[in-house]
Amino acid sequence: MHPRFTSLPRAALAAALLLAAAVLAAPAAAPSIAPAAPPSIAPTAAPSIVPVPAPAPGGIALAAPDAAAVRVPSGPDAWGGPRTGQEPTLSDRVVHYDIAATLDADKHTVTGHERLTWRNRSAVAVTSVYLHLYMNAFDGAGSTFFTERRERDGSYRAATDIKGAWGHIELRRVAQGGAHVPWTFVHPDDGPATDHTVVRFDLPRAVAPGGSATFDIDFFTQLPRVVARTGYFGTFHLVAQWFPKIGVLELPGERGASAPRWNVHEFHMNSEFYADFGSYDVSLTVPRGYTVGATGEPQGAPVDKDGMRTWRFAQGDVHDFAWTADRQTAKPLVDTWTGPGSPQVTVTVLYPPEFGASAAPALKAAKAALTYFSDTLGPYPYKTLTIVIPPYNAEEAGGMEYPTFFTTEAYRTVEPRTTNQSALAFVTIHEFGHGYFYGLLASNEFEEPMLDEGLNEYWDNRMMRDQGRLAYIATPLLRRLGFAPGYPTFDAERAATPRDDPADPPGDNAWHRLQDIGPVYTRTATLMRDLEARIGRAPMEHAFKEYYRRWKFRHPSIADLRETLAEVTGRRADIEDVFARQVYAVTRVDDRIGDFTSVALPPLAGMRQRGGAWIEDKQATVDRWNEETRTRWHKLHPHAPDGTGPYPYRTEVTVRRLGAPVPQTLVVKFADGSRETVQWNADERWHKFVWTKTARAVSAELDPQRLHYLDVSKLDDSRTLEPDTRASRRWGLDFAAVADYLLALIATL
Repeated sequence: MHPRFTSLPRAALAAALLLAAAVLAAPAAAPSIAPAAPPSIAPTAAPSIVPVPAPAPGGIALAAPDAAAVRVPSGPDAWGGPRTGQEPTLSDRVVHYDIAATLDADKHTVTGHERLTWRNRSAVAVTSVYLHLYMNAFDGAGSTFFTERRERDGSYRAATDIKGAWGHIELRRVAQGGAHVPWTFVHPDDGPATDHTVVRFDLPRAVAPGGSATFDIDFFTQLPRVVARTGYFGTFHLVAQWFPKIGVLELPGERGASAPRWNVHEFHMNSEFYADFGSYDVSLTVPRGYTVGATGEPQGAPVDKDGMRTWRFAQGDVHDFAWTADRQTAKPLVDTWTGPGSPQVTVTVLYPPEFGASAAPALKAAKAALTYFSDTLGPYPYKTLTIVIPPYNAEEAGGMEYPTFFTTEAYRTVEPRTTNQSALAFVTIHEFGHGYFYGLLASNEFEEPMLDEGLNEYWDNRMMRDQGRLAYIATPLLRRLGFAPGYPTFDAERAATPRDDPADPPGDNAWHRLQDIGPVYTRTATLMRDLEARIGRAPMEHAFKEYYRRWKFRHPSIADLRETLAEVTGRRADIEDVFARQVYAVTRVDDRIGDFTSVALPPLAGMRQRGGAWIEDKQATVDRWNEETRTRWHKLHPHAPDGTGPYPYRTEVTVRRLGAPVPQTLVVKFADGSRETVQWNADERWHKFVWTKTARAVSAELDPQRLHYLDVSKLDDSRTLEPDTRASRRWGLDFAAVADYLLALIATL
């Protein structure tokens, strides 16, 4: 997902796609993708919605309400161990979904039947399972989502007022092998009693260790007016978080678990998702004339009947499914991409006519991202990639990722070196990048959003930097006037992250945050950029390639990332220091130049011993000697630079540390062109460096290579002995030139 620009103070940046799950009876066999049986939607009595505490039936506990960054690495066999490519499926499929769904485009509802087959990976019998009903985040003001929105007085990803156009999901029938399954709403995070986003099924038949259970679920989903990643506007429908979705049963040795536990959290305002890998076979029936795009591969031609058209999509080794249907879509833009180790990928852009200018740039950026991520992390394993550009008034559907399917930004004009161009490119790259960090690596976005939003933001900026892409702050008019300043996107990340008073560790979960979710993106990206500068670009990329190889189609934790980086780079002390100070905790970085002096050391007045007697050199005498000595020296050295002379200079530089220690370099330049370079790596609050040389110092600078973007201010990293007005003069003249040009232009109108 990418944060809306109203939430983060930056010109354009942030999020991407992928993956969901299944296994039938035999783990090694691919599940059948035969069409699901026609749904039977006979409403039954609604269950009681009286809230109860989140119990742990059968002795299986729930993840803690404040669960966050994991500190203990996962075991080597976690999630079935690393995927070697020799297995019959890309992932260890835990769940299979057969879904038949029908869209009422006028009422904006989806009526569906879901056959969910889930495998119990644990060594204990399971008597209750937990499912997410994400759409109920939008069923009213009492949900956890909207409660947090009110408490924070924010509009992050929920800028649209949907009062009168709420959404919800209703369970109409749940059966296990023909037997009725009772269900109850629960609140794993101690949220409000009026939240209905997590439900517990109490099973008539326990699921034995290693066994599977199949649930037949009839459900009805009312889409909201487009809000926070899903919904409708006019004929446009983005159908996401729309079906009952089973939670994740984690086993000992997985993400810090010491015993089996259900990881299933309420839908928080700033949280996203976490699910098992599996397979999906989904039939979508929509009014004829609607264009459909979805996760996965189309299975043959659509079938028409009674004014409706049914599409079928199937995809294995993913952990979610989303789709779109719109009557106003222009002719799709379709292309292909190929890369080493990947299948041929069909790339499709769905867009409304009013934003046709955005289609080709989005396609170009997506193909560039396919190449970069495949080269720097690992191959893209799917055959499709669908990009959706939402229509006018549906902007809240933009910038969100799902497996093989994502939405991006929409602009009426996209011209070179403009804000529109850089924003569209960055958001498209970001949403695609999620296909790796959210999709293929499948981290827990509830508890460890840093592993998706943060790492993805870092890798997106890395791509922009490596390809020489800049962000621009110019409009088309300014560009035509010749004023189109660009800047590196890592600089934008630095500007957007709280540095002076950071409150939340990047490793915290998505909802316990004083400064909201934005710093997960910006501070993580800046932190990882600084770490790369510290240990080297090549070692960092090598470590991330190994992280992808080792943890793809599994669910790594922050501890697993830490261990991979430490092991592969061979810089364990550096990695552990950074994670301790800046991931599990958050610490201000603020080094600066304190005092800076450089003074000549001529003879001074006072008593001196000459010929066995003490003689006083009075001040007037010493001053005369010094003046004569300087005059003679300059006659002998007529071209000597200022700051040199007959006497040595004592240079003192005091550096201050007002935050966490980081490895620092101090460079002092002298009038004769020489320089002194020293390292300051001690954990101390200040240090004084002293040199006695034949030339006066000119400048002192910390971090000359700009390794530390987390530093509160770079303006106090350097000092000169003499005032330097070049920068202010240049900016003043540039501003004056632009002002004169505009005034002259106005005068001609």
